[in-house]
Amino acid sequence: MRKMNRRDFLKNISLGTAGLTLLAQPALAEESHEKFSGEKLPSKIRRVKETYTVCAFCGCGCGIILYSNSDNKIVYCEGDPDHPINEGSICSKGNAIIDTYNTIEKKGDRVINRLRVTKPLYRAPGSTEWVEKDWDWALSEVAKRVKKTRDESFQERDEKGVVVNRSTGIATFGSASLDNEENYLLHKMFRSWGLLNIEHHARL
Repeated sequence: MRKMNRRDFLKNISLGTAGLTLLAQPALAEESHEKFSGEKLPSKIRRVKETYTVCAFCGCGCGIILYSNSDNKIVYCEGDPDHPINEGSICSKGNAIIDTYNTIEKKGDRVINRLRVTKPLYRAPGSTEWVEKDWDWALSEVAKRVKKTRDESFQERDEKGVVVNRSTGIATFGSASLDNEENYLLHKMFRSWGLLNIEHHARL
């Protein structure tokens, strides 16, 4: 039996690789045609709708792609390969974002969480029950209460007579779902109210 040297080993590997490549060309050509002609799409996106968005878990701002079926139920997600921040990668939290509004039944099926709050709820002073309200009422009520609190807590001058124009009765806490431009505009608005207690949980 002839002993194989290093040169023969590399030669055989190269020939094997070339042979496999030539054999795979027809299949690759057919797959490429199906991909670009639209005749046959991969099963994971054949019957779903793609939605490009930003992960809402932390302040990194990673791009993700959500896949929803005809019932607008999110069935799959993955990192966005065209996004400049994560370039398609996704962490365990981002990968589990489809379960933020789902719950898993005993059979293992994902269903929309029936306890998830999707509309404003209001509990009047002294009441023990929450009442569902519409968004126009909620936003108007928030605006009225912000103005009332600011007017009551606004301080034009401090105890030394220095002009401060501040309100210490209101604090804000930002969200990582906001981008830099939104945070910039909100910060200017809060400063115009005279707020000092401005915080953001991701500290962007």
